[in-house]
Amino acid sequence: MRFPFLFLAAILFLNSCELKTKPEDAKDKTVQKQQEIKTFEAPEFSLAEANKLLELPLHCVETEYPNKLSQTIGSDADLQSPETLHPIFYGCFDWHSAAHGYWSMVTLLKEHSNLDKGAAAMTILDRNITKENVAKEIVYFEGKLNKSYERTYGWAWLLKLQEALKTWDHPKAREWETALQPLADLIVERYIEFLPKLVYPIRVGEHTNTAFGLTFAYDYAQVAGHTELQLLIEQRAKDFYMKDAGCPITWEPSGYDFLSPCLEELDIMRRVLPRPEFKKWVNDFMPALKSKKFKLPVGEVSDRTDGKLVHLDGLNFSRAWVLYGLANQYPEYNHLKNIAHEHIAYSYPNLVGDSYEGGHWLGSFAIYALIQNQ
Repeated sequence: MRFPFLFLAAILFLNSCELKTKPEDAKDKTVQKQQEIKTFEAPEFSLAEANKLLELPLHCVETEYPNKLSQTIGSDADLQSPETLHPIFYGCFDWHSAAHGYWSMVTLLKEHSNLDKGAAAMTILDRNITKENVAKEIVYFEGKLNKSYERTYGWAWLLKLQEALKTWDHPKAREWETALQPLADLIVERYIEFLPKLVYPIRVGEHTNTAFGLTFAYDYAQVAGHTELQLLIEQRAKDFYMKDAGCPITWEPSGYDFLSPCLEELDIMRRVLPRPEFKKWVNDFMPALKSKKFKLPVGEVSDRTDGKLVHLDGLNFSRAWVLYGLANQYPEYNHLKNIAHEHIAYSYPNLVGDSYEGGHWLGSFAIYALIQNQ
């Protein structure tokens, strides 16, 4: 009678061992699943998409209200309508959004000459970017209370618009470029005056981020052949960021970010440093980027009708354009393109038809991200 008893005990022991190992097996499978990298398709910048994106600046660049003037009032004489104060950049809620709204139209027209509403965009550009209107914009900037107006975010987008005009092979572009050049020259003067005075860089995820302002100005300086501005930006970027290491990307994003402090810094240093120096610098600055298992969760938007919370869609687009730019210049970071695809996939479907809180500016961010992936 002892054999059946021993046999039953052995069965129970084996079952007990199996029960003990199953939770571990399940845990291993969960960890393995968490480590898998989901693949996202590259976004398309087709004619159909360009037609949708053009609707955003067409809707806003001549929409005067609602409007955030961000104005310092010196007297009753300053209390004028947005269009009176800014005859070009009075739409899209604020001056800088109007500037990159015009950039969006120019860029889309450059990319696709057969847009459904291309003629309407050309008409707006022709109507508003005139010598007379530019002169009035300059008058505002030269006001004694406006020396820091739109520093440096709006400055950067104005130069990005002028860069787009300079690189567009179209007869009308030469007219608009010529008309806008005095304002671009004023902005360059403001950069040259301001940057030597800036002792510390501004490391935030919104408009005043120094690295972003340097990046777009640097692109303009290269296209325009403005050696003084280019050399100044190279020096200041190195002064600000050369010794930085271990950027805490896991601390990002803050609640209202539309720029990544870490990645914007990377974007300017990628431009100003020679390849060997940049490779060493980025390895100290964000060593985790080299790993093909590197992850960067998207910025989640809880309410797209909130003008601040929707900033995080902009963060997703700006992160994408930085990662595309890095991978395009340094193929060893090509795996980061999938993260950029993911960021665009999260925010892009909500773009067209979005509330005005996001629609008045997010199209520009999406377009810039898309052209970096071409």
